[in-house]
Formats: sequence, structure tokens, C-alpha cells
Amino acid sequence: MEGEGSRKGEKKRVLMMNGNGIEMVNEMVDMIEKAGSYVGFRKTHKKECINLVRRLKLLMPLLEEIKDMIIIITTHHQPDDADAELACWLLHLKKSLSSSTKLLKTCYSASKIFLALESEAVMSRFHSVYDKINQSLNDMPRHKLPISEEVQEQVELMHMQLTRAKRRTESQDMELAMDMMIVFSTNHDTNADDAIIERLAKKLDLHTLTDLRSESMAVAKLAKSKAKSQETVQQVVHLLAKFKQIAGIDENSVLDGPASVKKCLEKSKSLLIPHEFLCPISLEIMADPVIIATGQTYERESIQKWLNSGHRTCPKTGQKLTYMAVAPNFALRNLILQWCEKNNYNLPKKETFDEPDIASSPLAEEVSSLIQDLYSSHVNVQRDAIVRIRMLSKESPDSRIMIANSGGIPPLVYLLSCTDSEIQQHIVTALLNLSLDEANKRIIAREGAIPVIIQVLRNGTEEAKENSAAALFSLSVLEENKVLVGCSNGIPPLIDLLRNGTNRGKKDAVTALFSLVLNQANRSRAIKTGIIPPLLHLLEDKTLDMVDEALSILLLIASHPEGRNEIGGLSFIQTLVEIVRDGTPKNKECATAVILELGSNNSSSLLAALQYGVYDHLMEITRCGTTRARRKANSLLHLMSKNEHIPFIHRK
Repeated sequence: MEGEGSRKGEKKRVLMMNGNGIEMVNEMVDMIEKAGSYVGFRKTHKKECINLVRRLKLLMPLLEEIKDMIIIITTHHQPDDADAELACWLLHLKKSLSSSTKLLKTCYSASKIFLALESEAVMSRFHSVYDKINQSLNDMPRHKLPISEEVQEQVELMHMQLTRAKRRTESQDMELAMDMMIVFSTNHDTNADDAIIERLAKKLDLHTLTDLRSESMAVAKLAKSKAKSQETVQQVVHLLAKFKQIAGIDENSVLDGPASVKKCLEKSKSLLIPHEFLCPISLEIMADPVIIATGQTYERESIQKWLNSGHRTCPKTGQKLTYMAVAPNFALRNLILQWCEKNNYNLPKKETFDEPDIASSPLAEEVSSLIQDLYSSHVNVQRDAIVRIRMLSKESPDSRIMIANSGGIPPLVYLLSCTDSEIQQHIVTALLNLSLDEANKRIIAREGAIPVIIQVLRNGTEEAKENSAAALFSLSVLEENKVLVGCSNGIPPLIDLLRNGTNRGKKDAVTALFSLVLNQANRSRAIKTGIIPPLLHLLEDKTLDMVDEALSILLLIASHPEGRNEIGGLSFIQTLVEIVRDGTPKNKECATAVILELGSNNSSSLLAALQYGVYDHLMEITRCGTTRARRKANSLLHLMSKNEHIPFIHRK
């Protein structure tokens, strides 16, 4: 063994003598500069990435001083054991920096959906990187490195920041994780799912054609990776498909865009179609090109799908459209026809339209007439118009846009204050449907609808209360509307509906409350209003099938000091342990997460969970649970084993 150790020491001394120490330092400098060159980290971990890059840059002065010292060491004396120690330390530091840059590259180029879905695992990688760098800094051979006082202070600062960063959890990642939990649940109606998917798409920057194409390539790369579980990959692919559906983009036009071009090329043998003849959305040659408000040209069918999905921006430039009408691009169509004739290429057979203005369509005429009827002095005429608007707003995104553009929202909001409960019910449902369009969310709030909807939530019929709760959820997708609902005292009637409503009413209420308590101020309001007892009831009454939703809110509540105190007073740890034991895989994951959040701030919660037998159930999850559940179970077991206040006995 002595001979082997001697050979290792000699090898490290040779490294230093040959100048490899300087080479290692240069490589580390390059790593840090490379990390600093990444622009546009994924939103899910953007703040963590920026902070890590900033901390890595604190090492630059240290590395420069080390380089100078190595030159002195190799120039003025023979290498000794201290030099070998320095070489060994540099290798460890280089490995920790390499882990850092790999993680930053992942957060720069990996699938946005994957990073959000695996947010906790990514944060674990950040924590691992923090540990590695901290360990390297602790092991620094200070006796061999008489670094300056200024650099020493920077090293201490970095050590302190990394330690503090490991204890912090970013709320934005938690929001994304909770939204995804609801998206993958089957217990919500289509409207709610669409609203959440819209919010997710915007949070992840996956709502434009360019974004979705880039994400599709990242997902394709992810699917080829054997290191990723098939369960996770399927979830990512599933959500990407939902994003494309909401965007009104054909499944194959994004994932297989180049393949579509390839098919066209195969049809025309070796012919190369001019780029300007291809639709930017479908990547196919245009048979019926039309111009939109920004001056860009698209295939009519493709752009119509985009507009019908509620989009009001140009897919190519991202500019907001000042109007939705499209006009045929006759000049380009003639050029395409000439090129096809010259090259013996047959255009796909598609129906063409020569009407440039959609304002004269039957739908537009009907909507205009209905809005006029809203101002009628006859209640029956108003009622019939409201019912028809409710139906139209349910049918298609195009109808929702047209009703709003035609000025339909202000009279609806005004009439919502009437005393006729039937009319109230129809109006609040119409506003719910209209709010599925993001621009309409702002218009509805701007017209003062939120306080009136809250009034209907308090005093309306059962169906009106249910749809009022659903409308508040849809509107609260926007952060400013979360604040407005909270300030308008909208949380108490939602909690009342959660206590006393029908099963559907309770589902609408719990979904709206989840969205609202993502806001810190609303979280405090909900706790003071008494949200915890009805949530506990949802956990105990399995027939309601809302355990996941209740646990999702409780996880947010447990992150608030007042919430932790209130939960502790209710002594519901036993219920959580029972869910960990007997719940569905998703139930178990959520319950484990709540216990972990509580236990991270209060060792008595950990002790209570152990007394109720959670240990064996956690061990079972580490063997048979979902990927995310296993990770949470391991984190909780690790927390228990570390806590000095718990007489934790490791069981074989």
C-alpha cells in the first residue's frame, strides 16, 4: 500500500512539474467563462442558474492567484508533498466546477417541460453541486496557498452563499410543479385543464411556434436518452401535445416539420422548393397564401387554426395583431402557380377563399345583433341574447374573440348585477367561457366583473356558485387578478363553497383556491379565514376524490409560518401517514411532500410521523413508488436520520 501511495504522490508531483497545474487552472477559468456565456436559462431554474454563475465568477480571482503561485512553485523549488496536496485539491475543484457547468448546460438547453416536471430532482443536483464546491473550498490547502485577504473574503462569501442557497426553495418552481400535478390529474373538467395549460405554456415560454419547435427537438433528444424513465418521457410528450393543441398547431407540423418538407421534396423528386413558397407554420408549399396584419404570409388553413385557438399574435414575429382579418396574397399565389407549372409540380388540392374580411361572416352578424339585444329594454330579449352568447362562447375560441372584439363584455358585466338569478347564472357562465381567452381575462377584470362574480358566488344558485368559482379560477391565472380576487374578499365565499357546496362546487372551489394561494398574501388570507379544516375533511372523505387537490394546497399552506402552526394544532399527521400507507401513488407522493415540508421546519412533526409508523411505509415507497415519490421519501428519511432531536434507529 505504501508503494501505491508513493506512486500516486509522485504522479501528482509530476503533474505539477509539467505545468499541468496551470493547465487545470486554465481549464477551470474556461469553464466559468463558458458558464457565463449561457444566455436565456429555462424559466424553471433561471434564478438558481444566474446565482450559480455569479458565485462561480467569485472564484476567478482565486484561480488567478493560484496560477501565479503554481508558476512560483514550479520555478523556484523542487515539488514536495505539499505540491501533491495542491494538485489533488485542484483535481477535486475541477470536478466540482465540471458538475456545475454540466448542470448549467442542462438548464440552458434541455426540455423546458422536463425541467419543470423534474424540478425537485434538478434542485437536488444544484444542492449536490453546492456541496461539492463547498467541500472543495473547505479542503483548500491554505498553508500552501497564502492567498490575499481580499480573495479569502470572497471565498468565505461564496461558502456562506452556497450554504444559504441550499436551504432555500424557490416558490416559482413549486407553482409549476403544482400546476403539472393538476394537469395530469383526471379529476378536472376540460375548461379548467385548458386554463392551467395556458398558464403553464406562458410560464414555460412555450406558446409560440418557434418555442414549440425548439421544445420538440429537446423532447426528441430526451426520448432517445436511455437514462430517463419512460414514465417521465411519456408525461413530457403528453404535455407538449396539449400545448400544441392549445396553440392550434398540428401535431406533425411542429415535431415533424422537416419531414413535411421532405415529403414535398420526394414528390417533386430532387426539386428544391423556394423558401418563400413554404408556409412558416406547416413548412409545406402554400396553395392558398394569405396575408395577416403584420404583413407576413401563411397558408390560410394553418393561420386560421392559429387564430381560432385564440392567438392574437403573429406566429413568426410575435407581434400583436391589430386585426384578425386575412387577405389573399394573389401576387405570391401567381408566382407559386407559375413555378409549379414550370417544374411540373402539383399543388395539394385545397378549398380557396377570396373573401378578405371576416367581419361580414354570418357569425359576426349574429354576434353584433346579440350585443344590440343586450341593451334592449325587454328582459326576455336580453335573456335570449345572454343564453345564445353563453352557447356561442362555449363553442369555439373564434366566437370568444369575436364577442369580446364586438364589445360584448361590458354589457354582460353590467347585467350581472341584476336580481334575476337565472340571468345571473347564464351571464356568469358566459363570462367563464369568455375568460378562457387570455386577453378577455384582462377585459373582464378591467370592466369590474370580479367583485360582482364574488357576489354571485355568495348569493347565487348552486350552478351559479359553481360557475362563479370556476370563473374566478380562470381569471386568477393572471397574477394581477389573483391579487384583485384576494383584495375583493373572494376567498371566504370560496372556502364556504368548499365546506358546503355540491361535489362539483367543492371541486371548482378547491381548484380556484389552489390558484389563489399561490399568491403569498392570499395564502395568509386563506389561513385566517379557516381553509385548513375543510381541506382536512377532503383528506378524510375519500368518496370526494379530491385528496391530491387538498394535499397540493396544504403543501403551499405548510410553507407559511401561520399555516404550519395551524396545521400542527389540528394534529393531522396521522391522516397523512395513513395516506402514505394506503393512498394512490399520487396521494402517497403528495402526502410525503407535506410531511417533508412540515418536518423541515418542526422536528415534532417528524417525531409524530415516526410514532404513527411512517418509516416502514417510506421504505416501501423507496422500493415501489413513482420516481418523484421515491425521491421525496428518500429526502424525508434523510431528514429524519439527520435530526438530532429524534432517536432515529436505522432498520435493516
